[in-house]
Amino acid sequence: MEAAGLCCWRQRQVLFLFLFGGVSLAGSGFGQYSVLEETERGSLVVNLAKDLGLGDQELVARGARVVCDDNKQHLLLNSQTGDLLTNEKLDREKLCGITEPCMLYFQILMDKPFQIYQAELRVRDINDHSPVFQDKEMILKILENTAEGKVFRLERAQDSDGGLNGIQNYTINHNSFFHIKISDNDGIIYPELVLDKALDREKHHELSLTLTALDGGSPPRSGTTIIRIVILDINDNAPQFSQAIYETQALENSPVGSPIAKVSAGDLDSGVNADISYSFFDASEDIRTTFQINPFSGEIVLRLLLDYELVKSYKINIQAIDGGGLSATCTVLVEVLDTNDNPPELIVSSLSNYIAENSPETVLAVFRIKDKDSGQNGKTECSIQDNLPFVLRPSVDNYYTLVTEGPLDRESQAEYNITITVTDLGTPRLKSEHSISVQVADVNDNAPAFSQSAYTLWVRENNGPALHIGSVSATDPDSGANAQVTYSLLPPGDARLPLASLVSISADTGQLFALRPLDFEALRAFEFGVGAADGGSPALSSRALVRVQVLDANDNAPVVLYPPQNGSAPCTELVPRAADAGYLVTKVVAVDGDSGQNAWLSYQLLRATEPGLFGVWAPSGEVRTARPLSERDAPRHRLAVLVRDHGEPPLSATVTLHVLLVDGFSQPHLPRAEAAAEQARAEPLTVSLVVALAAVSSLFLLSVLGVVAARLCARARAASAGGCSGPGGGLAGHLVDVSGGGTLCQAYRYEVCLSGGSGTGEFKFFKPIIPSIQAECSGRNMVDNPFLK
Repeated sequence: MEAAGLCCWRQRQVLFLFLFGGVSLAGSGFGQYSVLEETERGSLVVNLAKDLGLGDQELVARGARVVCDDNKQHLLLNSQTGDLLTNEKLDREKLCGITEPCMLYFQILMDKPFQIYQAELRVRDINDHSPVFQDKEMILKILENTAEGKVFRLERAQDSDGGLNGIQNYTINHNSFFHIKISDNDGIIYPELVLDKALDREKHHELSLTLTALDGGSPPRSGTTIIRIVILDINDNAPQFSQAIYETQALENSPVGSPIAKVSAGDLDSGVNADISYSFFDASEDIRTTFQINPFSGEIVLRLLLDYELVKSYKINIQAIDGGGLSATCTVLVEVLDTNDNPPELIVSSLSNYIAENSPETVLAVFRIKDKDSGQNGKTECSIQDNLPFVLRPSVDNYYTLVTEGPLDRESQAEYNITITVTDLGTPRLKSEHSISVQVADVNDNAPAFSQSAYTLWVRENNGPALHIGSVSATDPDSGANAQVTYSLLPPGDARLPLASLVSISADTGQLFALRPLDFEALRAFEFGVGAADGGSPALSSRALVRVQVLDANDNAPVVLYPPQNGSAPCTELVPRAADAGYLVTKVVAVDGDSGQNAWLSYQLLRATEPGLFGVWAPSGEVRTARPLSERDAPRHRLAVLVRDHGEPPLSATVTLHVLLVDGFSQPHLPRAEAAAEQARAEPLTVSLVVALAAVSSLFLLSVLGVVAARLCARARAASAGGCSGPGGGLAGHLVDVSGGGTLCQAYRYEVCLSGGSGTGEFKFFKPIIPSIQAECSGRNMVDNPFLK
């Protein structure tokens, strides 16, 4: 068939615009579309895009779809072209039966915004069925004295087609006794046989006629049956029904075999002419299969269950025939009463099982409620569970939309199971349930969160390269790529900190590694920021602070500051022979570059020329006499002092002390015999040697004075900066300032004296001249000066 034959007139009319709760629900109806039945699948019905005045791609953008009332996919919408196509061969007789016109109701649903267009498609009949008589032979008994012009109603033929394709005429073969008359009853034509000539049983006991039913198709179709006319002797009285019309009601759930009605007819004749039999007259196949009549009692019973939703009433013609062949008819009207035997149906037209969190109010599902029952039995109520962020909103023609009340949060709940409950108002109430599962799709709305805002890590100095020193951890409650955390180092606040050469971080795990050995003495602690970014778009990030504490290792041995060990001549301590036990000989001063117990120093006497004469105080390093001195003690002594820290393992240093016992500080420190020998050796010296010695001594004194002056200037600057200072201001020109480093924060002043009359140029002694000097240095241990006691 040509496409022009597929579509007929259509008329468009705007029905209404429905707005509810902020969601636009528009419904509009437009005239009928039409298509011939049995049209091939995929045939064009209409171009909806043009008919609705929409653009080429607007149907796609708005998610247009077609939903039929019977929930079957009779039609198909091509969203790309806007064409409405048949999805199957449409059989008008299956869709509508004898109902004419045959209308197929459907809706066009569109989202963004949501709209419903009501539409209907008329399935036009083609002449694809021939008339059919229920009986292949009709038996008609007529008395021989029947008057001319008598009309006998015949059973009509059945034709599944409708309209012009239905039955339009009846004919019989040519004969001299009868002709056919057509009668119309509510648009249905019936054949009637009219007697044209009196019958004579003696001449014709029986006549046979052919009845033909013709439809109005092109070409027309026909069906035939045989009418066998039996001519009877005179029967004076025909049967008479007690009522011309019987009205009754039957519940649709009445069991098979239930009595529906009972007809009764009487006959005034007697004998065989008064025997009456009952039968259906001009009954359709539907009536014959649904009901059964007792031919003797006239009782009508059910053969099949009634269904109000299919047929709401029946019109049954009953014929009563007596033994003489006379008959009468009556009509039984059966009204089928509805019972609440159909639960409501929920027909989903559109469903979205996924919704992005943080989405505004969104339509998740569009569905229709349908109940085949009527009255209160067909009225429904629709609801969902409480405490859900969804709401049901009614639309037109029993349509509902399931809408979110607002943005959802996947981190609070990632899935919702919604049960839609539909209940009718019948007695008893029937209900049906439909479950919808909605997955909340993740949106990158959460930044990674560190387990701690600040981390403190400890690493011992002198570590190996690429040492794992700790980890940071961040979690993201999002999912998928939005929860994939990547770690990175942030630029340090102090540009002088070479962070890139100190530590690195694993981008995937957050593990931190020291890239090179650390030195506690150079860098005791440092801090930096780490960042955690997710894989979302755009990515979200957070930061945390990491502080690395370098732990000290015992990698520095003690360093002896006094007595100095780098001089060309050893330093000799002078002790008078009159000294008592406990006399302070000197104090060994040492420092350690480490910290804590690694810098706690202890002193002990390792070796001595005369054991038991001298002792060393372990905490301070003071060297004192252990007993009073005597004339028998040797004048020269050599002591070895061990300085040890408390590290693990401990490190140590040794220092050698030279002690000279003298009778008094005013006498030469050498014995007389030795002095005479020295003087004898010095006599051969020339005058030039004496002059050279004097020049060297003068140069030395000038150097000492320069060093003292420089120390005084440095100490003055340190005092103004808040450092250590000694009381008494500057030092005299004949004093030497020996300052310690490391943990030593005391200044020691000594008087430089040359031995008188020796002529050797050797230092006689160093004598402390200041009673007490104490100072404090930030971050160092205070060491007592043994010479100030």
